[in-house]
Amino acid sequence: MVEATHRHRPTLKQSNKPFKSKHATKSSLKDAAKGRVPRASPKAGPTSNAALQSRLNRRNNAKQSQTKKRSALVSATRVFNGVDGAPRIVAVIPLTPDISPRNTVTSLAESLDISTEDCPEEGLWKIRAERFKTSLQFINVAYRNFYAAVDACKVADYVVFVLSSTVEVDVWGDTLLRTLQAQGLPDVTTVVAPEASLDSKARPGILKSLLSFIQYFVPSQTRVFDLHASSDRLNALRSLSEGKPGDVRWRDGRAWVLGESTEWEDGTLKVTGVVRGASLSANRLIHVPNFGDFQISKILSAPLLRPPKSSQVASMEVEPAVLAEADADAADSLISTNDPDDLANEQTWPTEEEMNGGTDVVQPTLPDADAGTTPKLVRRIPKGMSEYQAAWIIDEEDDEEGDDDERKADSSEVEMGDVEEEEPEEMQDIPMEEEMESRRSVAFQDLDNEEEERQLENWRSRKREEETDLAFPDEIDTPKEIPARTRFQRFRGMRSFRTSPWDAFENLPRDYARIFQFEDFKRTERGIRRRADQELGIVEPGVRVTVYLKEVPQEADRVVPLAIFALLQHEHKFSVLNFTVQRNTEYTGSVRSKDPLVLCIGPRRFKVNPIYSQHTRGGGKGANNVHKFERFLRHGLTSVATTYGPVVFGKQPCVFLKETLDPQAPELVSTGTFLNPDTTRIIAKRIILTGHPFKVHKKTATVRYMFFNPDDVHYFKPIQLHTKHGRTGHIRESLGTHGYFKAHFDGPINQMDTVCMSLYKRVFPRWAELWREEKPSPAPALDAMEE
Repeated sequence: MVEATHRHRPTLKQSNKPFKSKHATKSSLKDAAKGRVPRASPKAGPTSNAALQSRLNRRNNAKQSQTKKRSALVSATRVFNGVDGAPRIVAVIPLTPDISPRNTVTSLAESLDISTEDCPEEGLWKIRAERFKTSLQFINVAYRNFYAAVDACKVADYVVFVLSSTVEVDVWGDTLLRTLQAQGLPDVTTVVAPEASLDSKARPGILKSLLSFIQYFVPSQTRVFDLHASSDRLNALRSLSEGKPGDVRWRDGRAWVLGESTEWEDGTLKVTGVVRGASLSANRLIHVPNFGDFQISKILSAPLLRPPKSSQVASMEVEPAVLAEADADAADSLISTNDPDDLANEQTWPTEEEMNGGTDVVQPTLPDADAGTTPKLVRRIPKGMSEYQAAWIIDEEDDEEGDDDERKADSSEVEMGDVEEEEPEEMQDIPMEEEMESRRSVAFQDLDNEEEERQLENWRSRKREEETDLAFPDEIDTPKEIPARTRFQRFRGMRSFRTSPWDAFENLPRDYARIFQFEDFKRTERGIRRRADQELGIVEPGVRVTVYLKEVPQEADRVVPLAIFALLQHEHKFSVLNFTVQRNTEYTGSVRSKDPLVLCIGPRRFKVNPIYSQHTRGGGKGANNVHKFERFLRHGLTSVATTYGPVVFGKQPCVFLKETLDPQAPELVSTGTFLNPDTTRIIAKRIILTGHPFKVHKKTATVRYMFFNPDDVHYFKPIQLHTKHGRTGHIRESLGTHGYFKAHFDGPINQMDTVCMSLYKRVFPRWAELWREEKPSPAPALDAMEE
């Protein structure tokens, strides 16, 4: 008999036969599908295979998506193709003082055997890269020219950061990189300036270190090109000449022109260049950096800049044609603010006759009560007790809630029968008014001015710890020289900061009569962008034109290079702008509300004094759209900066800079994004008046140092009180002449606690102005920085 050989399975995992679908439940089928829904063609017949049809639909959708992407890439790069194509704009930004932008550009051009004699140290230089069938237009920016570098990156298709192999990037270069990163960068190419004296063995380590540095600001960088090697020069030039440039989000739907040449004549500035981005309309306003917004009179075609093949062609002059003209009825106006009518909004006080209903009828007065007819309240106290002892007896209404534990203990003792019955104490009645006078005269004796001043100084000179200051950042001391009702007359009390109503249109400043308000901002933006695509008389991107701008100052003709940006409709109107901002982690100074800063948003820069407020979770308005004012912009928190300024459409990034002694070396304070132009957002400034519990008896306390006269106590009596330990209460009555008062709380308080009263006032920002770049001589600025 032959024994059979057996083999063990390679694994012990058991695989059972699955159940058939007809036995599966609905829940198991739903779990197996994991949310996938079978797609069937609407044209499929009842006998067609649904799975096969779904597979064909997916394949067809993928093919259509691929074709759409290819066509979009071809249309995006078509503007650069051919001899008449638009040049690719390349901004060359040096980050160290030993780098020359001209040497960097010439080393790139030498790889194509192009003459570089006319390449400037600063300004525009255009070359034709026949090997890649495109043109490159370089913007050479000198080192430590901050705002020129920022403006060059706004119009560039590519940015070339030039690093040094021997000198590290200083604070100025770090600030510039952070600013450009927050502003939005197109495709970036990083190169190392050619250095022949560098050892070949040290080059790989230096390139690796520089790559790690630049990846902190531009994570998409995969390599750093060494311009000392000919292969790297050609590869760097290839990265600038092929493919589609990266999109910058804030430039979507906007047109701009980089001025290749400018001419000023009788207030009209003629800017010649190629239209980039979106279509250019003659009815929209044009923003010129550092000079403001201007209207277009007309747009003419400009001849192409290419060398003629014969003298006959060179002698021919093409007459420029009018491509678009401004329509007087549809063109945007330069009016940015409203002109308030002070007489229409004037408020007058009513006269005595109007208050009396138009008649001089004297209102009857109530007669005084006869002596002895007014009943007096009496109070029962133990017989033989002195007036001083009776003053400290708490009324039943003040201690009506009592201590539950003591009551339970007393009742238990009575039930046990351990306590002997006491004889009832003999009582006597005293008038209530006399008792109150006795309490005030005995329990609350006024101190003289010197003693009161000494105790106040001892109270205010105590040092408060940092944790207490962070928990209660709005505490202030009540002034003694000015009555509190006068000093804080614009403030109000609120029972609930999040839900208490607040009218957004009461007590508005005069600046609110100058701004514009949108009924539905999102709907307005959608309508503007839709009409911009359907507008007639526009110039498409890639066309070389000459734009005529009206009433431009002659100083704009001296700016080289000059870039102009088209604004969307209504982007010239002023409103209340809100930005979500975060403070720069490298900035160590204090940032206080209403500090002067430079706001950079899109192509524009303004002098602003923003105020900061809390950013609610999710960015919602809440029940009453009231947000707490912040005195300082703190690290690690997202706040909302509010200022007056022209309307902005889209989620545009913003940068806040602080000017220094060197005009070209500002400090980066914060970065963020445009939130909305909400004019009904109420920013409430909170102040907390604090008092000291002088004497405490369970839930009742005598509070001092919150006010200094009884009139202030009566004025602020309706406002709710609270303590740092979570108790709430109200003012019962004023005591004495130094501002003492009795307060009753919802629970027992401690004498080490602090009594607080929160008051709120709405605050508004200051008006924004156009920022103009000042260009003093560099020597004084450098000397000032050295000092």
